[in-house]
Amino acid sequence: MTDSNSGSLSKIFKFVSKIEPNEFKATALSFVLVLILMAAYYILRPVRDAMASDWSDAEVSVLWTINFFFSFAVVAIYGAAVSKVSLRNLVPSVYGFFAVTFAAFYISSNTIDNPVLVDKAFYIWVSVFSLFPISVFWSFMADLYNKEQSKRLFGIITTGASIGAMLGPSIPLLFSDLGTYNLMLVASVVLLFTLPIIFYLQRIKSSELGNAGNVGEMKEMQSLGGNPLSGFKLFLQNPFLLGIGLFLFLYTGIGSFVYFELKNMMADYSKAERTEIWALMDLATNTLTIVAGLFVTSRLATRFGLGITLAIVPIIVLGGLLSVAMVPALTIVVALQIVRRGGNYAITRPAREMLFTHVDQETRFKAKQVIDVVVYRGGDVFWGWAFTGLTQVIGLGIAGIALVGGMIAAAWAAVGLYLGRRADRD
Repeated sequence: MTDSNSGSLSKIFKFVSKIEPNEFKATALSFVLVLILMAAYYILRPVRDAMASDWSDAEVSVLWTINFFFSFAVVAIYGAAVSKVSLRNLVPSVYGFFAVTFAAFYISSNTIDNPVLVDKAFYIWVSVFSLFPISVFWSFMADLYNKEQSKRLFGIITTGASIGAMLGPSIPLLFSDLGTYNLMLVASVVLLFTLPIIFYLQRIKSSELGNAGNVGEMKEMQSLGGNPLSGFKLFLQNPFLLGIGLFLFLYTGIGSFVYFELKNMMADYSKAERTEIWALMDLATNTLTIVAGLFVTSRLATRFGLGITLAIVPIIVLGGLLSVAMVPALTIVVALQIVRRGGNYAITRPAREMLFTHVDQETRFKAKQVIDVVVYRGGDVFWGWAFTGLTQVIGLGIAGIALVGGMIAAAWAAVGLYLGRRADRD
């Protein structure tokens, strides 16, 4: 390729996605890294969900509750690991460990006589995997890029997650002869491809990205001190982190309310019709995420700041819930779910991750997982029971639930505006 062609290509990328030439390699590798992580998870998710059909609702509810406490324990163990493992090896060690565990589940499924016990343990472990490695990924990204770069690049990087979410499920479909349990081994192998990418990104952090001297520099040959619960202590003592936790907690509330509304409104549809509607929502969500992540998020964050970027999706959701309260139609709730999920993946989640470029290194690698995993799972438990109480005990209908959800969305927007404006003042 000639120099003129290379220069023209760089100008195109810069115009479309605001990537500077020296950032292109790191951004592309970060994109591929999250793509691999999400592909591995979505290879495993059908395996996990297929197992649940063999259990009663009570059994699944018990597993969800166990998952919350197990997530708490995993985050505490990770906090201890952060204190012992050098940061150069921390992130690859996490992914390598998960790869080993999935290989172990594959072996156990073929050797242990009690498959139900193995299946339930796997169900819980995949639920942990759905949040924890992605949280560690964004800790790594917040340490790799500086504040200004995060506003331009995180929206682009997050589209890799959506493409991975589309590619992962295709593996079980294209290779149906593999069998359910063999997919555990496939996911294990896929995860191993993350390791060379992580080591290379660490190497070009200072050379190409020029971030060796920023405040959040990764002290590559050192480890962070502290005890296994120091992440919880950091979270509880820092008002800014509590605000991020509240922001995520309110998000899980909106997600739970919309999900349960959809579930109930589709009760009269056939299973085939429900499957088609859910598939349509997934397709539309991933499409919206890719388009918005490439062309919208970076422009929102750089032009209007993090406050508006964090608040915009909650405000749109508020309008959607008020529309549902006035006209409780399935089409409106479906559209709301698509906008909520796509907007979160493409705009809200990257913007929330940008907040962690404004905190110190210990907070990124300890307290962040408390928020992303423990607060998230705690929110699932709280809001699931809250919805049940509002509908089964108080007797609220769709319109009433939508109004309650609207109040949650208003609070969600207010917290996002506050957090973003505080970060923008730094």
